[in-house]
Amino acid sequence: MEIMATENQRVPVYVGDPDLPLVNASRNGDMPAFEELVRRYDRKLFRIAQGVTHNTEDAEEVVQTAFFKAYRNLERFEGNARFSTWLIRITLNESLMKLRKQRVGREQSIDAGTHEDSNGNGTASSFRVPADLTDWSPSPESLYSAVELRAILVKCIGTLSPNLRVVFILRDVDQHSIIETSEILGLSPNAVKARLSRARLQLREELSQYFRKRD
Repeated sequence: MEIMATENQRVPVYVGDPDLPLVNASRNGDMPAFEELVRRYDRKLFRIAQGVTHNTEDAEEVVQTAFFKAYRNLERFEGNARFSTWLIRITLNESLMKLRKQRVGREQSIDAGTHEDSNGNGTASSFRVPADLTDWSPSPESLYSAVELRAILVKCIGTLSPNLRVVFILRDVDQHSIIETSEILGLSPNAVKARLSRARLQLREELSQYFRKRD
């Protein structure tokens, strides 16, 4: 299953999207209006794409493609979600397509290794709590902002599967709420929480192993 629908997926209604005036102007051929949307979200989308692909050139290409597809499909945007949510959806899909191309024969899915039960709760059939789990303080999400440990954590994030990586990046790096993350990914809040918990535990295990090697 794909990570999410792309340009024309219907999601819960949002009222008062501050980007709508620029979107409507862009639909009418106002290029400066679309350029303003690009300025608003260029760095944010690049940060997300680089977090998923772990490659600067790929991230730049992803962002360019995302904006191109967004502009080409503006008429399909019906305002059922924030424009930024719609744009992030396109960016994440493009990022995962890059990963799939890098991993020939291994189709990537946002649901790989994680399934939702009939109540919408996220469960992971292969998930295990590490036996030797260091009690980290501060937590990995806090460590991400520490300059001296940033490179280490970025490397560890790269070990996460794409379905866990995108949740961690959206929630703990880009600071989207659980609800916003669930809307972006088309998942239930419980599924987002389950994946986020799994990502954090795996990161703690990776970081624990890294520092044990240095001791």
